Amino acid sequence: MRPYFEGGQLPLVRKIPFARGVGFRDPWRVRFTPINLGRLTVFQQGAEVTPETLVEAGIIKRADELVVVLGRGELKHPLTVKAHRFSASARAKIEAAGGVVEELPWRRGGYRTR
Repeated sequence: MRPYFEGGQLPLVRKIPFARGVGFRDPWRVRFTPINLGRLTVFQQGAEVTPETLVEAGIIKRADELVVVLGRGELKHPLTVKAHRFSASARAKIEAAGGVVEELPWRRGGYRTR
């Protein structure tokens, strides 16, 4: 008889992979906080948008979060946007509005992940 035999029912060893919340979670996954361009309209023309100013505006919770700017929405006035990543459409829309895009340096493990 096998050591994990449980009288004919599905053994616990075989149930674990299907249990909720027990699946694999990558401990090295880097999580970015997404910000759409439409959220940046609260800033004045020519303002500098950084993670610190995003916290002050209430858009993100902590200044040490990694921020990615996505291209959903429109930007009507030029801004200087500093973030850790930009989508291609967000970069194009910011530059088309006369703004400046600056990528902030980041590294794995140097920032808080959720």
